Amino acid sequence: MSFIGSFTLFIKEVKRFLKVYQQTIVAPAFTSLLFLLVINVAIEDRTNYKFNYIDFLAPGLIIMGMMQNSFANTSSSLLSSKVAGNIVDLLMPPFKVNEIIIVYCMAAIIRSILVGILTFLIMMPFINFDFLNFYNLVIFSILGSMLLALIGLLAGIWAEKFDNMSAITNFVITPLTFLSGTFYSIDKLKEPFYTISLYNPFYYIIDGFRNSFIFTETESMFNGIVYLTALNAIMYLVCYYLLKSGWKLKS
Repeated sequence: MSFIGSFTLFIKEVKRFLKVYQQTIVAPAFTSLLFLLVINVAIEDRTNYKFNYIDFLAPGLIIMGMMQNSFANTSSSLLSSKVAGNIVDLLMPPFKVNEIIIVYCMAAIIRSILVGILTFLIMMPFINFDFLNFYNLVIFSILGSMLLALIGLLAGIWAEKFDNMSAITNFVITPLTFLSGTFYSIDKLKEPFYTISLYNPFYYIIDGFRNSFIFTETESMFNGIVYLTALNAIMYLVCYYLLKSGWKLKS
């Protein structure tokens, strides 16, 4: 493994989103805060949860912002390089495929963690967070960010223009987000949406992360960890194969 080359690429990717931190870090955090305040005011009186609705909503919004920005980091970086024509700077150096995947995912995870921390901090004046399980917090943050980073990498490889990326965001990422239980408990869904939600990886990410703060008596955390680990492994292998073959990158 080329540590110098990999570290240089990692620093380049981190500096890329830190240079416009107002857009990549600050803006997502304040957007989540607006969602929290507006949605809580709009439907708090209509819920009958045994805990405060705002305490239920806040963790979901935090991890949702982390996931979306993890996806945006890898997808936008790769697609921008393709559109600008400097993808050759990534393909010509003697990087191994594993190095490229790991570096891009690590940079995306760093961005998602920064977004999560800032979102948490600006929500603190409105919510009294209680940490019930620190291990769930770390595990589902990493698994969720890693999965969305790999999906973003796959999207960046496939997309040829920003319209393609918008289609993925609008028709894949957004529906999965709204069927994940971010704003509600999936127990309230009718069929077939309840069953669909049980196969939605976003649900297990958000449910596991939420259980770091409140106990919602939902599905086993172990099942979610196994499911997300398997999906991460599958997505990693798909990205590895596509990068190795140079599909839509070298042609």
